[in-house]
Amino acid sequence: MIRGINDLEVSGKIVFVRCDLNVPLENGQITDDGRIRASLATLTNLSDRGARVVVLAHLGRPSGKPESKYSLAPAANRLSELLDSKVALATDVCGESARSVIANLTDGQIAMLENVRFDERETGDEAARKQLAKTWAELGDLYVSDGFGVVHRKQASVTDLAQELPHAAGLLVKAEADVFAKVLQNPDRPYAVVLGGSKVSDKLKVIDNLIANVDRLLIGGGMCFTFLAAKGHSVGSSLLETDQIDNVKDVLERAKSSNVEIVLPIDVIVADAFAPDANSKRVPADSIPDGWMGLDIGPESIELFEKKLVDAQTIIWNGPMGVFEMPAFAAGTKAVAIAMTRNTGMTVVGGGDSAAAIRLLGIDETKFSHISTGGGASLEFLEGKELPGLSVLEDN
Repeated sequence: MIRGINDLEVSGKIVFVRCDLNVPLENGQITDDGRIRASLATLTNLSDRGARVVVLAHLGRPSGKPESKYSLAPAANRLSELLDSKVALATDVCGESARSVIANLTDGQIAMLENVRFDERETGDEAARKQLAKTWAELGDLYVSDGFGVVHRKQASVTDLAQELPHAAGLLVKAEADVFAKVLQNPDRPYAVVLGGSKVSDKLKVIDNLIANVDRLLIGGGMCFTFLAAKGHSVGSSLLETDQIDNVKDVLERAKSSNVEIVLPIDVIVADAFAPDANSKRVPADSIPDGWMGLDIGPESIELFEKKLVDAQTIIWNGPMGVFEMPAFAAGTKAVAIAMTRNTGMTVVGGGDSAAAIRLLGIDETKFSHISTGGGASLEFLEGKELPGLSVLEDN
């Protein structure tokens, strides 16, 4: 059983909150603040109840030492704007500045420590992680896990600090865990999963775990071409993982014997180059011409996918249907998103590129039952893996 933050007495206490603020930046400017906004509910809950909140987070992949381009300053500034209250940012992870910032907090205030990955112990071996976690624990009273995007990692701020302090799941992590438990253990039917993205190898474990439980599996994106090749079709110069063809043939056989319907595109939009202004045309999915690459599902496929989703009572979507960043190849991804918004069942977007596509294409986020904030974590959840950042929160 995982406790929620409302089970903690937080007034006057120093509460470390692990958030996922790993936002995309361009020239030092945040281009998508979705993850920061997703952290607001937990932070304001704790602040309103008189906690002294210390945010722990990472940005990018620094090499265990400070790098200015990975500073959390843009995230701290944006959080300050969203909260309409200054969020002080320590200049280090657990040193003099961190101690000073924490010591100066008053009830209800929120501060942030610098990028936890500026300390190599954050992602180090167990002994190193534990050492860093103990350093933090000496400065605080409670720990809250609210960064779903990192719960599949063994890291000091994710797993080890939870072992040092009384802990609970934040509102975001609790909601994520509850949603994925529901869709994996007790989905309403018909149950449809839409998978896209570039590589079938990234999703094979997900398919392996889901195939015994789903009713329909809709395959789009670059990964669909390995499925089409496994069925004997020419895919031109489309993305193809030849080393996965035999694995995909096994998937098709298993699906058939399990009475799972696999829905593949029947037409695709192909281009003569991977470019937004490339020449493009619609062709049948079973006859892609040489020298042309599939970059989106076609209009007949869109219609087919919409039909397969209209009566579903549970839909999970992970991975775009095409190169949605280019307007000419965004129609398939947009159509799947809109079909989900019109569905009255449970609709779950599995984070990552799918969530980014929804925001880029201007789809109303409130029309989905749940949009996951963790692409990698949601994939591992769907694979049936144990997530260490959740396991450590369970009270035996």
